[in-house]
Amino acid sequence: MTSQAISRENTTPSELTGRSDAGGGLAGLSALLERAKAEQQGKMKRGLPPVERWNPPFCGDLDIFIKADGTWFYLGTPIGRMPMVRLFSTVLRKDEDGRTYLVTPVEKIGITVEDAPFIAIEMNASQRDGEQVITFRTNVGDLVEAGPENPIRFVTAPGNDGIKPYVRVRGRLDALLARPVMYELIAHGEEIMIDGRRMFAVRSRGAVFAVMPADELARRVAQ
Repeated sequence: MTSQAISRENTTPSELTGRSDAGGGLAGLSALLERAKAEQQGKMKRGLPPVERWNPPFCGDLDIFIKADGTWFYLGTPIGRMPMVRLFSTVLRKDEDGRTYLVTPVEKIGITVEDAPFIAIEMNASQRDGEQVITFRTNVGDLVEAGPENPIRFVTAPGNDGIKPYVRVRGRLDALLARPVMYELIAHGEEIMIDGRRMFAVRSRGAVFAVMPADELARRVAQ
C-alpha cells in the first residue's frame, strides 16, 4: 500500500488503515468510508453522529495528523478528498484526557492534532433581537454561532503570533480563527468594563468575550 491510495476513487478500508478488517476491529471506519463514497455520489446527506453518547473500546492509534492550518495527513501525505475529511470530522471527539479520537459505536482510535482540529475560515456579524450574533464557518463546513454554548477564547501565543482566537464548535473541539477572520472579528469589538477593568471585547448572543485589557491593546497598536 502507498499513502497516495487515500486519494484514489476506489479507496478501500484496508488501504486506508493498512490492516485487514476481517476481525471487525476497524469495522466502524470501514462503514465510514462506505458512507464517504455514498456522500460523494450524492446518495447521503452529511449529519453529525452522536459521538458524545458512544463509549467504545480504545483500539489504538492511527497515523492521521491534523496540522495547525487544518490540513489532514495520513501516513505523512495530505488527504486530498475533502468529502472524506468532512466525514471523518463528524466523528472527532476530544476526551477528558486531552487527546482527540475518531469515534464510532464500536471503536475509538487516537489521532494527532497539532493545534485545533478545525479552522474558522469565514465569519458574519448580524443583529437578532437587538443583539449582535457572530457566526463562523469552518473549513469542514460547520456553522457555529458564538455564544454561551459556543464561547470564543483568546490565547496569547509566544513569538510573533500574538493573540490566537478560538471558537468552540462542539464538545471540546475548537476552531482556530484564520488570521483574516480574526481581523474581521476584532473590527466588531468594543471597550467594555469587566470586573472593574476596561477591556477590549466582542459580544455575540448576549455573551461577552474579553480579548485583552484596552490599555494593552493600545500599547500593541502603538508599537
